[in-house]
Formats: sequence, structure tokens, C-alpha cells
Amino acid sequence: MKIEILGTGCPKCKQLEKNVLAALAKTGKFAEVEKVEDLQKIMEYGVMSTPGLVIDGKVVSVGKLLTPDEIAELIG
Repeated sequence: MKIEILGTGCPKCKQLEKNVLAALAKTGKFAEVEKVEDLQKIMEYGVMSTPGLVIDGKVVSVGKLLTPDEIAELIG
């Protein structure tokens, strides 16, 4: 599984990364976590509002700071 956090380094983007790591720890799942700060790459996903969350190439959240529990639900 590959999880990408889309954002330019704003506080919500940084918190989303922490929440993703907390969700992975909670579920015991392993994933490659990548922080994408390149605006061009973010726009290629069609994301205009950050933070964005991409799981295995699919945008699952835009412009919202998900909780660890919400993320755990998304990654199963």
C-alpha cells in the first residue's frame, strides 16, 4: 500500500502526516508513506485544496484534516 499526503507544508498537512502514521500504528498495517509538496504533482491529482490524501493512486480526501480513526477506516 502506498499513501501520499498532498500539501505544501501547512500545519494541517503536517498533522495529516502524523495522523496517517498513527492510523498505521493502530491498524498494524504497513504502507509506504510519501509527502508530496510539489504543486505540479498535487495538481496532477486534480487537488486544488490541501491537505489531500491519496491511497494507492486514488484521491480519498481533499481539503480536510482526517483523524487517525477516519484514516484507519480508509486503509481497512
